[in-house]
Amino acid sequence: MRIFRLTMAFVVAAFPALAQSVEDGPGPNLEITVSGEANGTVLIDLFEDVAPLHVGQLTTLARLQAYDGVVFHRVIEGFMAQTGDVEFGLVGGDTRRAGMGGSSLSDLPAEFSDIPFDRGIVGMARSSNPNSANSQFFIMFEPGYFLNGQYTVVGRVIEGMDVVDQIKRGDGPNGTVTSQPDVMDTVRVKK
Repeated sequence: MRIFRLTMAFVVAAFPALAQSVEDGPGPNLEITVSGEANGTVLIDLFEDVAPLHVGQLTTLARLQAYDGVVFHRVIEGFMAQTGDVEFGLVGGDTRRAGMGGSSLSDLPAEFSDIPFDRGIVGMARSSNPNSANSQFFIMFEPGYFLNGQYTVVGRVIEGMDVVDQIKRGDGPNGTVTSQPDVMDTVRVKK
């Protein structure tokens, strides 16, 4: 471990551009600006080699700016924060159905992997049908290994986990945020 740290210190000092790409993950990355109780930026390294269809759908929606203004509608202390309902989750609209919608794109077949649901892992939300993920995703506050092999892992938070930790918790049934949920103001794809 000491050798790795020394090597990384050398890379950062000698090759700052290379160090930046290492820190940002191989990409593509999602850069999410959050506002509400949580304020700041979250950077997610997407695992296109693990879940290419899901990553393609997320990046398409982000490039279309479909995620801009979408709320965190389901947030459970010690578990996860869920967002991404581009149909019913827009701030300023009637978000009572947030969590029931998706996008105009097709649902995706599961792309399960052996990556565990550790803190900071991003997974795709779905119905009871494993092949029903569309636009919604969740970020883990804590490990949730009971999800392993049941939900598609699409990435991990590489910066801004402190922002994720501050997202307003739900006060309704099953973690539903009933008033003034936090919002993804902008979601952009970064390479």
